[in-house]
Amino acid sequence: MGISQVGLVILSYASGGVPSGYLLARSLRGIDIREHGSGNPGAANVYRVVGPPAGLATLALDAAKGFLPVLLARHLFPESPWLPALCGAAAVVGHDWSPFLGFGGGKGVATTAGVFLALWPRPLLASFAAFVAGVSLTGHISAGSMAGAAVFPLACLAVSAPAVDLALAFPASLLILYKHIPNLRSLMAGSGLTLQHRKDLEKNRFCL
Repeated sequence: MGISQVGLVILSYASGGVPSGYLLARSLRGIDIREHGSGNPGAANVYRVVGPPAGLATLALDAAKGFLPVLLARHLFPESPWLPALCGAAAVVGHDWSPFLGFGGGKGVATTAGVFLALWPRPLLASFAAFVAGVSLTGHISAGSMAGAAVFPLACLAVSAPAVDLALAFPASLLILYKHIPNLRSLMAGSGLTLQHRKDLEKNRFCL
C-alpha cells in the first residue's frame, strides 16, 4: 500500500471522528450532548435532546462520514478494490472512537449505513426493514438498530455481495451489537437507559 493510500485511510479515520452530533448540540443549544439524555453523541440522542432538525442533520452528516471516503477511494484508486472498504472501516472506527472526543464516540449505525450505501446498498433494504420492525415492536430505536445490524451480514450473503464487502459487513455488524450492549441490558431490565447507568456500564465495559 502506497503512502497516498495510507494517507487516505488516515484521512477517513479523521473525518469519521468529526463529532457531528456533539458540534450541532454545542452550537445550537450550548450543551455537551454527552451530559444529556442517554449520553450518546449520535443522531437518536441529538433528536431527543436538541430536536428533530438537529437529529436528522446529525444522521445525514454521520452517514456522509462513511459514504464520502468510500467514493473518494473508488475515484482516486480504481485499481484497488479493497481500499474503499478499508477507508469505510476507518471512518466507522473514527466515529466510534473519535480522537476529538477523547476516543469516545457513537455506536456507528449511521456511519456504517453510509459506508455500505456507497459499497453495496442492496442489503440495506433488508436491514432497514428489520430496523423498522424492531422499533415498531419495542418502541426503542436501539432495538431496531440491533435488529438491523443482526440481519445485515445475512442480507449481504443473500445478495452475493463481493468478498471484500462481506469481510467488512460481519465485523461492522458485530461492532454495532457490541456498542449496544448497555442498551440491551437496559431493555432486558425493562427500563430506559439513564446517563448514570451508561456511565456505570462503561466503567465495567471490559467485563461485558
